[in-house]
Amino acid sequence: MKFSVLSGDLLKILVKTGSVIPTRSTMPVLENYLFELKEDALTITATDIDISVSSSISVKGEQNGSIVVPSKRLMETMRALPNINVKFTAEVVSNKIMMLTDKGEYRLTGLPSEEYPTTPRVKSDEEILISTDLLKRSINKTIFAASTDELRPAMTGVLFQMKKEELRVVATDGHRLVRIINTGFKTQKSEYDIIIPAKTLNIISKYFEEKLNSVYLDGTHIMFNFENSVLVSRIIDEKYPNYETVIPLDNNKVLSVNRNEIISSVRRASFYASSSTHQVKFSILKDSVTISAEDIDFGSEAKETLGCEFSDNELEIGFNAAYINDILSHIDSEEIEFLLSSPNRAAMVKPKQQQENEDILMLVMPVRLNS
Repeated sequence: MKFSVLSGDLLKILVKTGSVIPTRSTMPVLENYLFELKEDALTITATDIDISVSSSISVKGEQNGSIVVPSKRLMETMRALPNINVKFTAEVVSNKIMMLTDKGEYRLTGLPSEEYPTTPRVKSDEEILISTDLLKRSINKTIFAASTDELRPAMTGVLFQMKKEELRVVATDGHRLVRIINTGFKTQKSEYDIIIPAKTLNIISKYFEEKLNSVYLDGTHIMFNFENSVLVSRIIDEKYPNYETVIPLDNNKVLSVNRNEIISSVRRASFYASSSTHQVKFSILKDSVTISAEDIDFGSEAKETLGCEFSDNELEIGFNAAYINDILSHIDSEEIEFLLSSPNRAAMVKPKQQQENEDILMLVMPVRLNS
């Protein structure tokens, strides 16, 4: 196996595919790349068994072949090199790898390509028609709210509900919830409820510089075909919580406030919040909201007052500063509405003006106010 390539071009594809490689694994072979050369096309594959990524790059091929290459040392070498030509040679019998530049040579020992896990086949001819922009926006607006608690596996993913006339995308960790309904989505065939792991979606977000050509789904896996890359992921085979039951129906106290102003105030106040509760308090009047925080242990406090419109007389409610900031920073509207009920009931947050064909709703649980 022989080819030549610029180190910068190779590094770019190593970084993209390498995001799936586990740092440590009970299967050491997973800590490697699979290189496959055919003519002038080099395909690099990485997997952690649940997710497999393959990306192709144009090289100057001299001899076809395939070999498993140690990822860490290869990546470190490419990062340390200037953008120069690298001649890559692999002896597939001895598994010896040599990389030559105009100033040096670097040797590695690989593994036979037969030892590398096979990428699962998605046995389906049913294509999910979703645009690159819609998938990208759906991921960007929801993934932050997915849980990291492995004891609740369904919530570590994002729910995609594909219906005949709409797409619903939901994520929650029990403290925050995001639901997006897009009525510009249409499916001509089956309706689906699938949970895609947050890790998969994080990796997919690295590929949006490429055009998304197609998405296929079967009972266990989903496959994303990009212009030069293919990603296959296991889907989460669990029942997603009934999120509709936690969305309040009687939050009729409406607070309207400027998005940028309240994000900045919450951020500044959070510097003075208790390190144990991270609590910021909203003291809301008809035309003003005071955002405050205090840390009794260190004798520090902060408060700021902003102009607002509030449909009720007054209300005090507390939030975890990190959670409320996450919610606010993922709404792209100049004005934000909080739909409130009482200090111990979930608050709904949404843009005052929704985008065309979209209904985005975010929900955040309050925290008990300090006495």
